[in-house]
Amino acid sequence: MAPLEPWEKVLVSADYTTTLHGFLRCTYCHGGAQQAADKEAAHKDMVANPLAVSDASCSECHEEVSTTYATALHNTQAGYWTQIDARSVPEGHEDLEEMFGNHCATCHTSCGECHISQPENVGGGLLDGHMFVKTPPMTRTCTACHGSRVGNEYLGKNEGIPGDVHFRTGRMNCITCHTGGEMHATEEDAASHRYAGKPAVECTDCHQVGGLDETIPQHAIHGNDLSCQVCHSVQYTSCDNCHVAISDKTGNAFFKTDATYLGFYIGLNTRKSADRPYDYVTVRHIPIAPDSYSYYGDNLLPNFDAMPTWAYATPHNIQRVTPQNQSCDSCHGNAELFLTADKVAEEELEANQNVIVPQPPDPVGGQ
Repeated sequence: MAPLEPWEKVLVSADYTTTLHGFLRCTYCHGGAQQAADKEAAHKDMVANPLAVSDASCSECHEEVSTTYATALHNTQAGYWTQIDARSVPEGHEDLEEMFGNHCATCHTSCGECHISQPENVGGGLLDGHMFVKTPPMTRTCTACHGSRVGNEYLGKNEGIPGDVHFRTGRMNCITCHTGGEMHATEEDAASHRYAGKPAVECTDCHQVGGLDETIPQHAIHGNDLSCQVCHSVQYTSCDNCHVAISDKTGNAFFKTDATYLGFYIGLNTRKSADRPYDYVTVRHIPIAPDSYSYYGDNLLPNFDAMPTWAYATPHNIQRVTPQNQSCDSCHGNAELFLTADKVAEEELEANQNVIVPQPPDPVGGQ
């Protein structure tokens, strides 16, 4: 999306004044002086984005949401630190916090950055003339941030690969599955990772699998051995080795990945639990390397091999019919689909021992 003009970012429509929020004075959220004699005095100590500073304005009326949002992943970004802490040591934490503040913290999203404006890290700008939007528009909020992988996959923007069947035929948007309760953390415990605890939504919430009326024998045969994506996902994006730094020319923080590519990979499940009992899951490469943060210090990830670089993934490009579910031997005996050692970089073999499939399932034959 092209950058917004200044007037597009600050427009307050006349309709806003007739809404419940519009009955509040501007100074209630933004500060400044309501009855000031001139512009300079009126804008003294004004806060352009009040919710980037505090959620006090929202909590006055929406306490049940603002209280739980303190533990939501969009607010805490705890998933990042789960990975960083596992690979680092306390001695490097100060340097890593500086790195995080420059390159990662901008992904934090406040209440207003979904319900009033686009998130700041994708340029900001009001959604609808300062109107409060109860259901944020998918392409201006959700996929504006989660676009390069999830958005492109779900909407069918990867060349030659159709969009997710739930979008393509059902026109389902993100909140059909990822409800407000999940976003606000009102229906979940504080989580340190998106795959921690019970899934907020499961395929079986809508699709009866393995029951008395089951007409697809493969569902009964495989049971909980495979995640649904193993049979129903198609090629998705992986990225190799990200590096971060501050530009000498502009002073801006930037990141750079070595390669981005499409592929489909089945690996072993390293997050096996009662909620995720699968033996095999789809995995994608995380853009991390031992020297990703070397701009901020030496050897900041001494425990790099403690976490895999090929990780459990749930691609958002589900199809009913896929290349691997055409027959038994479309998958069985097809080593191309599995994350075998020859597909893993030599320097990452140790980190991925628990993900690598040592021997793909043998062909069934005759099916």
